[in-house]
Amino acid sequence: VQLQASGGGLVQPGGSLRLSCVVSQRIFSVTRIGWYRQAPGTQRDLVARISTGGTTTYADSVKGRFTISIDDAKNAAYLQMNSLKPEDTAVYYCYALYLGDNFWGQGTQVTVSS
Repeated sequence: VQLQASGGGLVQPGGSLRLSCVVSQRIFSVTRIGWYRQAPGTQRDLVARISTGGTTTYADSVKGRFTISIDDAKNAAYLQMNSLKPEDTAVYYCYALYLGDNFWGQGTQVTVSS
């Protein structure tokens, strides 16, 4: 399984970004897909994930601001990030759980700064 992430960038506090993760497999064959993030000097933490059944999980720090979704036709998952804060600055990694294994995409940098 290959994952291609995109959509990061520099945004001011309060702004929005949408991350995309395109999967090489039919997305309905993936058990779960989502994003982790890692800031310098910290561990990689879960941001949001969604199962192909539609169950979502969010980190407490992003609830109400971030929304994860799937587009079956495009074999893609999206992370809509609104009301961004400086503490959201990190490298964001998409991942997919497929046949019991985790597969990772390359990271995409999100920087929230004025």
